[in-house]
Amino acid sequence: MADITVRELTEEEWDQYRSVRLAALQESPEAFVASYDEESDYDEEYWRLRMRRSQRLLAECDGEPVGIASVGEVDTDDGCQGELFGLWVSPALRGKGIATKLVSAGAKNASEQGHSHLYYWVGTDNGRAVAFASGFGFRPTDKRRPVRVESEEDGDEEIAMVLSLAD
Repeated sequence: MADITVRELTEEEWDQYRSVRLAALQESPEAFVASYDEESDYDEEYWRLRMRRSQRLLAECDGEPVGIASVGEVDTDDGCQGELFGLWVSPALRGKGIATKLVSAGAKNASEQGHSHLYYWVGTDNGRAVAFASGFGFRPTDKRRPVRVESEEDGDEEIAMVLSLAD
């Protein structure tokens, strides 16, 4: 397999993020709160605002986009922490370590922003997602919320998993 790289996108690359995000919404509509129809109508200013609001990470294989993830901030009982969300990998390359590279880059990004922990919400019934997060080092918390998208894999509830970013 070719070399996979992950890099942070800048606001000026909003159109690249938009393209991959829309591909993710088309391919895995059940995995996201938003829909392709909704987001495809947004204008440049909307996408630029999204780029400023959270850090967007792009995975590339031979210069072609193959995955994305985002890192933002979330208020927790112990202050403001990092949150990983919007993780998606092209179906043809799933199982090749791309999600791991995106999560690693997200953890590094959150750590560089001074966060001590990184949160990641997964469906309590989505064994594959829970196993992936656990294998990466995320641990379950007591935080739960109703699942935000209809998906047979996820069940009715999401759990916040947390990764310590301490050395």
